[in-house]
Amino acid sequence: MRHLMSPLDLSVEELDRILDLANDIEADPGKYAHACEGKKLATLFYEPSTRTRLSFEAAMLNLGGSVLGFSSADSSSAAKGESVADTIRVISCYADIAAMRHPKEGAPLVAALHSRIPVINAGDGGHQHPTQTLTDLLTIRSLKGRLGNITIGLCGDLKFGRTVHSLINALVRYEGVRFILISPEELRIPDYVREDVLRRSGHEFKEVIRLEEALPELDILYMTRVQKERFFNEEDYVRMKDFYILDKAKMKLAGPDMMVLHPLPRVNEISVEVDADPRAAYFRQAQYGVYVRMALILTLLEVKVC
Repeated sequence: MRHLMSPLDLSVEELDRILDLANDIEADPGKYAHACEGKKLATLFYEPSTRTRLSFEAAMLNLGGSVLGFSSADSSSAAKGESVADTIRVISCYADIAAMRHPKEGAPLVAALHSRIPVINAGDGGHQHPTQTLTDLLTIRSLKGRLGNITIGLCGDLKFGRTVHSLINALVRYEGVRFILISPEELRIPDYVREDVLRRSGHEFKEVIRLEEALPELDILYMTRVQKERFFNEEDYVRMKDFYILDKAKMKLAGPDMMVLHPLPRVNEISVEVDADPRAAYFRQAQYGVYVRMALILTLLEVKVC
């Protein structure tokens, strides 16, 4: 039995197999429509989510399985003081696999240590978000045809952005990836990511403040929102939230083949006028999230489809 806490839990070869499976699911969804009949997915979401929770549920339903779970801590026994360890022990009696989102770093790992079923980390605080990373990798590979030899700009909240941290950890395993880190000083990438991941890997990277400076160099622009829920006070959030806004004028600075990704939800960091630009790929990215979660569920449940 395997769990998924981090993208690094999977070797590059395993990652490629999951992405290949996701592409096959995209090409022939009917082939997988009954693959998980009789199987149940538990979605244990201790904080709000739209895309991640619903894409997990859609993935399991598309595979012919069923779903149970809760969408907030208030609607679970956590409101009565039940521990994560006890919750997963109980859920292991009801379901075959679980996806957990929790505001505390490491909570899904605690669950995995006490679980009798595979546990997928669906986001833990500002730490990791491995299934979003798999989604991002599938999107980049599908749109660009490769994961190596690209220049990617990561823009916005690089301090608290778990999607950014996970994606950097995954991409440094591929050759020729160049990173441009675009953020205000207050939201720069944490030291442990800069030193222990980027510098140690030997990949080229630079840190800039102005988005306009980076745009002409990019193959991929990965926008993120400034996360209100990660700030300790309202004043700091208000000061930072409008630091970057991608609009049509800025898009003119980018190359014709640059793709814009965003893990969503967006607030106002991407103007709606950009949605009509063929380089705007964030809604396609959300669709890829269903395919990759279907592939991950099949992999962790060891379901083979001929």
